[in-house]
Amino acid sequence: MSAGPVPKPIPETKEFWEGALRGELRIPRCSACNRLFFYPRAYCPFCSSDAIVWETASGDATLTSYVINHRVFPEFETQEPQIIALVTLAEGIRMMTNIRDVEPTPEALTLGMPLTVRFEPRGDQALPMFVPKEVK
Repeated sequence: MSAGPVPKPIPETKEFWEGALRGELRIPRCSACNRLFFYPRAYCPFCSSDAIVWETASGDATLTSYVINHRVFPEFETQEPQIIALVTLAEGIRMMTNIRDVEPTPEALTLGMPLTVRFEPRGDQALPMFVPKEVK
């Protein structure tokens, strides 16, 4: 894992980051229109209601899109390529993340591949990353 910037929770994201520290992928749902959404915010992006509740996602996802980033960032201890990905959670919403435990090559990354969340420490926070899911 690369060390890097530590997220700073704000009121709208506090529950997300607290959940990550507990090993839970927390996502907001609007209780007015009953739709999930991501990224966390104070108002529903669909109906503008502020009746937001939080639920724990399964942590299962599929790879929707990705880019292999080779750019060097001075904030990170290591300068290895990063897989920056868009994943679709089993609950139907999409989120940006990183993929771990996979060679950063197009041959190793298949769109639709099953993934599962893993939380990695970063300072006093934990970040949700995704790794290939073992198919049983």
